Amino acid sequence: MMNHSLFLLYLGAVSVNAFVQPQFANVHRRVFVVAPLCSAKTTDDDVSLQNAFGVGAFVEFQEKKRTHVGKIDTVEHKSSGGARYNIIDSDGKKYSVADKAVLYSMPSPNSVGQAAKLFDDFCRAQDAPDVSLQDQLDISPYLLEMAWEEVLSAEDDEGGHIMTPNALIELVHSHTASALEKYLAWKLLKTDLAHVFFKEIKDHGRVVAFKAKTEKAVEAAKQAFCKSHQDNHTSDYQCIPYSLLDNDYFLLAAVRVPYYFVTILHSDKIKD
Repeated sequence: MMNHSLFLLYLGAVSVNAFVQPQFANVHRRVFVVAPLCSAKTTDDDVSLQNAFGVGAFVEFQEKKRTHVGKIDTVEHKSSGGARYNIIDSDGKKYSVADKAVLYSMPSPNSVGQAAKLFDDFCRAQDAPDVSLQDQLDISPYLLEMAWEEVLSAEDDEGGHIMTPNALIELVHSHTASALEKYLAWKLLKTDLAHVFFKEIKDHGRVVAFKAKTEKAVEAAKQAFCKSHQDNHTSDYQCIPYSLLDNDYFLLAAVRVPYYFVTILHSDKIKD
């Protein structure tokens, strides 16, 4: 587990807006249940029709190994019962994709103005780099690790140490996530950094939740993550071993920590 006392130095050097004190008091009493995204219904002639996403929904989807976002224009079912969607992106380009190609979906607001704004935000968020996701959500690598610790230490009833996008926002910021925050948190939890702490849970091929890794698995993942970034001078992350006698690391977003601060912190630990 992380040496939190050493992080006081780090937190003191970061602006106040870069950290919001999380409130985790109730996490041990929460159970997060993952609901399937798709179910099926049966017609009179015994053809099972896939329960499809609704017309107007905003979706992230894959087409020819490329990821896009758009709005569902029409929905149809094949003779086998599988759903298929005609989707229009922000440039007006049309796509026809199978249900399995849809990676994420959010309902469109009823208000035309709100729907237009959310769709614009959705399109911008789709290409957001990892560090931008952290900035928009105000969730640093340190807070992400704290969230993992809380989920891992919660009683393992039916929840199974599960983290969902909405649960991450509730843990860190103590409010219910908006539609856009859920999408951003979903994307953050799918990053290489988040994979240090969580593994993906899929339903019908879609990532719907994340399971907290064991302490042993996280320690190994930290070492692998930091070794893969230590020689990459363009990386968004700076990994600092806080003890020369063990294998634990801090994971810091380089854009949030001045280089001189990182150097001083590292030098102090070497002297110790």
